[in-house]
Amino acid sequence: MAGSDGGARRRGRRQRLSRSADFDRVYREGRSHATRHLVLYAFPRTDGDGEPRLGVSVGRKVGGAVERNRVKRLLREAFRSVAPELPDRHDFVVVARPEAGRLAREGGEREMEAALRQLVDAAGLIERPAA
Repeated sequence: MAGSDGGARRRGRRQRLSRSADFDRVYREGRSHATRHLVLYAFPRTDGDGEPRLGVSVGRKVGGAVERNRVKRLLREAFRSVAPELPDRHDFVVVARPEAGRLAREGGEREMEAALRQLVDAAGLIERPAA
């Protein structure tokens, strides 16, 4: 499936962390970085293709099921925007803190992306082009 997509990264199901063991490995062996709204765990991996993979965890303290699902969707969309700047061959888990629900309600996709971008930048994970 090596089709040309104009250089854009595709984020299919295989680019997500879904198995409990994958989450556990990232939590246990990865590095964590936190802000008021989000916690990011990053773990370099040696197998699979080079694109970064994402796992999302949103607990009940964030809100009801509808709100939790909205936060997850917004985080995946935000990650999709930030992913081209992230290092390849890494697994990431984003944990939404209770304040993330309010951020999603009041700021929507734009604020969620800004919060995630701020977090990965503070963690030093954004790859800057060599000058």
